[in-house]
Amino acid sequence: MPPRRVETMNTARYFVAVVLLIGLPPGIMLWFFIHPFASFWRKLGPVWTYSILSLPILLFMAAVFLARDLLLATDYGTSYFSMAAAVICLIGGILIAIARRKLLTAGVLSGLPELSEERYPGELLCEGIYGRIRHPRYIEVFLFSLAYALFANFLGTYVMVLLLVPAIYLVVLIEERELGERFGEAYVEYCGRVPRFIPRGRGR
Repeated sequence: MPPRRVETMNTARYFVAVVLLIGLPPGIMLWFFIHPFASFWRKLGPVWTYSILSLPILLFMAAVFLARDLLLATDYGTSYFSMAAAVICLIGGILIAIARRKLLTAGVLSGLPELSEERYPGELLCEGIYGRIRHPRYIEVFLFSLAYALFANFLGTYVMVLLLVPAIYLVVLIEERELGERFGEAYVEYCGRVPRFIPRGRGR
């Protein structure tokens, strides 16, 4: 590979790695801040909630950016094998995203039903991809994150993705408890019929 192309690829990999390190944790942190304390945040409303939470999240992002060279100290270089795997994960994430976006609005993704049930009552999604797995958006997040990590090929990005797995699982447990309280027996029946992450057979 010509030196200029190598330099361009290294710059692209580094940029993707920084974006992943800075952008991924705040999205997960936001759910840890909101879901367990939803009743408190509802009293404040969405505007005040996101205004208050934006400060610690921005501070965290700034801290990660300042420590980026330390977090990305181990570089495994450009690997066509990892890039091929990244493309496969990216395609999988895109396919799930297309199916998910048919049913899940941006308002729901931003947590508005948890913060304002009167204005955003929400509904139990049981059709389409939600008839196959209960949490497609988290599979989508994982696949996109893994794709970015494989493309960047830094140790720090792989560690971030590994930490993402238990974080997502904990968020799912918290979210399912809240959904159970909101939808009652209908959600219990839905959980018994549809698996969390891995579809089984043909969906209804």
